[in-house]
Amino acid sequence: MSSVHVLAAQALRLNRTAGAPPIPALYFFTDPERTPDPMAIARRLPRGTAVVYRHFGAKNRLAVARRLAGVARTRGLVLLIGADPDLACQVGAGVHWPERLAPAERGDAPLVTVAAHSREAAMRAGAIGDACILSPVFPTRSAAGRKPLGLFAASQIARAAPRPIIALGGVTAHTARLLSGRGFAGVAAVDAFLEA
Repeated sequence: MSSVHVLAAQALRLNRTAGAPPIPALYFFTDPERTPDPMAIARRLPRGTAVVYRHFGAKNRLAVARRLAGVARTRGLVLLIGADPDLACQVGAGVHWPERLAPAERGDAPLVTVAAHSREAAMRAGAIGDACILSPVFPTRSAAGRKPLGLFAASQIARAAPRPIIALGGVTAHTARLLSGRGFAGVAAVDAFLEA
């Protein structure tokens, strides 16, 4: 079994333990530097995985979003577009909001996730999101360079948050095991999907 499928199984267990909220348990976050070909990764993701396309203003974002939407439909994936509800609407996707760009109101996307990097932000994310992506839980090589929350602090946030919490940051098949029984409803990653 590939490390991605192991991670998917761990994510599903977390989701079930958290009461099986109706959200994806596993999230693949694209990154222009680390995942220059998100389609190749999306084509091998397990059914039900969410793909968060972070285009960062790329000129070809509409074409890439359309291709990802096609792969998502074919493979049974869930597509979210980073910080761009208009693009999400054009391709029939949900929206993922970075913490600093999160709006005051939800909008009409079918699925909304909101990033948070602190307890306060996770509480605010619950007002508009179906789920909160909490990061970084573990040490990561992300360009954001934030100090990891650590398992204890992240677990306290996950247990107190008004919406399901997805762990991001240093999440691998190995570290995901440490999240069991700590209030998380799933996991998200970038690098873990490069190991498949």
